[in-house]
Amino acid sequence: MSLTVQNLSKSFNGHVAVKDLSFELTKPGVFAFLGTNGAGKSTSIRMILNMLKKDSGTVLWKGRELNVLEENIGYLSEERGLYPKYNVLEQMYYFASLKGLKKSEAKQSIDYLFDRLKINEYRKKNAEQLSKGNQQKVQLAAALIGNPEMLILDEPLSGLDPVNADLFKDIIREQRDLGKYIIMSSHQMQTIEEFCEDLVLLHRGEVVLQGNLNEIKKSYGRVNLSVKADSEFLDIAEECGLTVVQHTPNGTDFKVNNEAQAQELLKKMLEKNINVVTFDLREPSLHELFVEKCGGDAVTESEVGANEN
Repeated sequence: MSLTVQNLSKSFNGHVAVKDLSFELTKPGVFAFLGTNGAGKSTSIRMILNMLKKDSGTVLWKGRELNVLEENIGYLSEERGLYPKYNVLEQMYYFASLKGLKKSEAKQSIDYLFDRLKINEYRKKNAEQLSKGNQQKVQLAAALIGNPEMLILDEPLSGLDPVNADLFKDIIREQRDLGKYIIMSSHQMQTIEEFCEDLVLLHRGEVVLQGNLNEIKKSYGRVNLSVKADSEFLDIAEECGLTVVQHTPNGTDFKVNNEAQAQELLKKMLEKNINVVTFDLREPSLHELFVEKCGGDAVTESEVGANEN
């Protein structure tokens, strides 16, 4: 069982929203789908789900063209999708019916999900009476109803407080451990690093980074150095040819050419009896990779509207 996306493209009024997007999920797990605002993520997801017509490309699930009406797929939209004037429980039964669940099956699934997400007290309320966070919980329950084989989560943690963000993370881990195929889009890079082995990064509709996250980091090497000391040492760092990225009360971050350059700094600091509190030489974080690939060429608001609407 696998998901294969091949050469997806889409333009709106002459603006390229997505250009020649290809990736594959060959095993269960969480796959990261990243990009700046307006980069084409939501457009791509809508094309994958056939909610938006493709200009070109194919989406294969289990080796054949994906038909979302025939497959058990859960989708949590960034824009959310509840009917504000309608009862939450009635909506859940409606969503369950769309997945072909019998009423007894739907009840069992809804009871479990409402208990797991701690939203039992909101069963008889209209969606508009719920806070944004609780509406999001209902939306996640709707995505999970019927035990889908594949989940697509578009900004699932957006707007959640830390307690509910942790709850969502726990549920995503549970789904991963159950062998689900999960595509997750998020601007929270730390969360992506918690869950995802493989990723695609879009910028202006094109893939600018793709592959296994650990392998990508290793290809950069350990070039980021964070140092904190009890005495001033920037003059020594300058002698060693290190480039300061930022200097804060909590320490100084450097960009180094190689590990030998970092070790030279440490040696000279120790020779001068400088007490080193922190000396952390590491690979770049996903946040840093994201900024490197996308930060210098931001998408304008007008382009966001052209590409994503």
